[in-house]
Amino acid sequence: MIVTLTQRADFLRAAQARRQGAPGFLLQARQRREGEPAPATSVRVGFTCSRKIGNAVARNRAKRRLREVARAVLPGGARPGWDYVLVGRPGATIDRPFADLLSDLTRALAQVHAQRSDKGGPTPEHPAPAGDGQRRRGKGPR
Repeated sequence: MIVTLTQRADFLRAAQARRQGAPGFLLQARQRREGEPAPATSVRVGFTCSRKIGNAVARNRAKRRLREVARAVLPGGARPGWDYVLVGRPGATIDRPFADLLSDLTRALAQVHAQRSDKGGPTPEHPAPAGDGQRRRGKGPR
């Protein structure tokens, strides 16, 4: 089952996870943790295009193309329990032939899932150590 991401927090979490560039878009992917409210058997996908793409008409066209690419490729290539965000690229998402966008997503999914989880950074199996949650600013002592 494919569900559309709507919450900003979900987009921000995906932006912190794995990413794979493609000529037509950027793919961000993250595996959800067990305690998250979405069912583990579902695939969630979101689409975003900045104003660099163009005016509202151009951004909506780019997102429509990304939705169709996801609708065609994700049922066979996505993994349950993962969130995916497709980010449109200026001058590429709208102008790239649709068949090329399909192959871009297929290739990007394969590369995202081929990445080793021990490359660094937190994973669901090895979360980041708990800290005070505050970022340090400046060079002074704590």
